[in-house]
Amino acid sequence: MSAAPVPVGRLRWADVLDWLVQDGWIAAVDRPVIHQRLSAGVSSLHPLVRLGSAGLIRVGTQTPLDTDVLLRWLAKRVGLPYLRIDPLKVDVARVTEVMSLAYAEKRRVLPVQVGPTEVTIATCEPFERDWVVEISAHTRKSVRLVLAHPNDIARFTTEFYSLARSVRQAQKTGEANSATVNFEQLVEMGRHKQLDANDQGVVQVVDWLWNYAFEQRASDIHLEPRREQCAVRFRIDGVLHTVYHLPQSVMTAATARIKLLARMDVVERRRAQDGRIKTRNPRGEEIEMRLSTLPTAFGEKVVMRIFNPDTAVLPVEALGFSSTDAGRWADLVRRPHGIILVTGPTGSGKTTTLYATLKRLASDEVNVCTLEDPIEMIEPAFNQTQVQPALELDFANGVRALMRQDPDIIMIGEIRDVETAEMAVQAALTGHLVFSTLHTNDAASAITRLTDLGVPTYLIKATVIGVLAQRLVRTLCAACKQPDETMSRERLTALLGSSTATIATTGGLGTEAAKPFQPYRAVGCIDCRMTGYRGRCGLVELLVLDEPMRSLRQAGFDKVAEGLTSAEEILRATPA
Repeated sequence: MSAAPVPVGRLRWADVLDWLVQDGWIAAVDRPVIHQRLSAGVSSLHPLVRLGSAGLIRVGTQTPLDTDVLLRWLAKRVGLPYLRIDPLKVDVARVTEVMSLAYAEKRRVLPVQVGPTEVTIATCEPFERDWVVEISAHTRKSVRLVLAHPNDIARFTTEFYSLARSVRQAQKTGEANSATVNFEQLVEMGRHKQLDANDQGVVQVVDWLWNYAFEQRASDIHLEPRREQCAVRFRIDGVLHTVYHLPQSVMTAATARIKLLARMDVVERRRAQDGRIKTRNPRGEEIEMRLSTLPTAFGEKVVMRIFNPDTAVLPVEALGFSSTDAGRWADLVRRPHGIILVTGPTGSGKTTTLYATLKRLASDEVNVCTLEDPIEMIEPAFNQTQVQPALELDFANGVRALMRQDPDIIMIGEIRDVETAEMAVQAALTGHLVFSTLHTNDAASAITRLTDLGVPTYLIKATVIGVLAQRLVRTLCAACKQPDETMSRERLTALLGSSTATIATTGGLGTEAAKPFQPYRAVGCIDCRMTGYRGRCGLVELLVLDEPMRSLRQAGFDKVAEGLTSAEEILRATPA
């Protein structure tokens, strides 16, 4: 590789093309043709973006020279680190104080991190550095330059500064209209003057919050009040990430805005409330959010669970079922009557599995009725009822009412007490197919749980036809996972337990012995935020009465053998 060129101001695509030839990435004989093709049109695209979209291939390889590859190459050539900007790791409030929006746009730069003595600034113009001295003097910190994607810089510059401006506007409104709601004022929360939830700054903050969550694949949004700065956290792939800190006044105004849209009581802050909102993501797809508020020491905490309606039409294989378990599950849910239980902790995918299953069972010839607390997603193919204990409509009374509605299939959100369990048993005995959930660690424990609730054993045996236990585990990042040479079949069996060995060596309900054994390990890269994992898949343990059962650990063995996840993730997510 040749020495780095002398800085010459802004990049020009023709110069970059020359450097690619010098470094042997493009053949010299191809340069005139490429130059002529690119010269044919006038483009405002950044030179690297323009070259990256030209369909170039690195000489001697099949590597496409897209913009990301060109950026990594140029970063090494000019001696700068390459950075894929991760908005979850940027303190927007601090970085937007480093320079003005106009200054950032003019220089094509974006501050991404502010430390005690150093500020890190992303640029897409590595040879234009006359501004560095100005920013260093302004911030009284040294400047560390990193090379980043021009499109990312342009996009996040607009988003970060727009968000910061909206927060400042909302803060002014909040400070003018509201006092801080903290622990000492907890019982007085309902008496504070309502903020202007329709203030433009507040509207923009809430819109940014939702769009950002959809884009980052978040399953939950947490707004958590604190004594000084309030935290905004997203749950992504089962793990919470702090994405922003809001002033107390802005958090209060944003909470009021969200409650208003969810048709909740905006003034009432002393008791928990539930609500729901339907909106659209930037791609125009409908998204439902279930809201829950709870009074805490420093104000109302809001959690929004995001439901993607597309999950209701996923095939069971996409939910983590093996082909064998998918067939057994399909046979089970086609039975005319009986109780089918789905177990697992909160966030294990029970709702997704139930909705996807019921969606396939619902037809013009079948009456599907659900009793939920709360209704998770609105589904036109079902007759859905919300439990309302204040109106004496609990699960038990709700099932009694449903029995008079000529149902074929009944879904009870959760069996919590003996009365509800007895009503589920009666429904099954009178010829209905009943689905419900329990909170147990595994499938076999569901039977014990029903016994503990007081359901006689003979009734359990007569009505319960199957139990599905499930977990969600993070899948390895496809961009950075590497083969795990240290993981043998014997070692994986030892890690996951001796019962796995029986399945693996005899075949059992699965065919692990016949499958390729290709375990991978988590590494970490920019795409997965250095976690080594991106996305999730399901593990299922299906107990069909009077049939052999394959445990969650045994299902996990398959996922590791297929290279989808790691042994560490299976150990973390499943009971011993």
